[in-house]
Amino acid sequence: MRNIGLPVKAPKQKCDDRNCPFHGTLSVRQRILEGRVVSSKMNKTVVIQRDYSHYVPKYMRFERRRSKIPAHNPPCILAKAGDLVKIAECRSLSKTVSFVVVEKRSEAEG
Repeated sequence: MRNIGLPVKAPKQKCDDRNCPFHGTLSVRQRILEGRVVSSKMNKTVVIQRDYSHYVPKYMRFERRRSKIPAHNPPCILAKAGDLVKIAECRSLSKTVSFVVVEKRSEAEG
């Protein structure tokens, strides 16, 4: 198992995915985001929804915004819909995927 250089817990399972940052050759960058998995229907890919606040100077208030980010889901982590996860930026794996799930923070309810 490799040290990926991020303050995250390594997964307990082992996988043979070459796009896994822990067991494969994929290197990650320093950009780390947190969000909730809203879809896990694709093959080894999940969609993360990230909620954040944006300041509007005209009204001197904050507004809520959200964005959806597709991320690679290695078999050793296997995040499902509803899980709270940490994702890290990596090289482009496809047209839309340039993030990888590095840690599952909490399990889905129910």
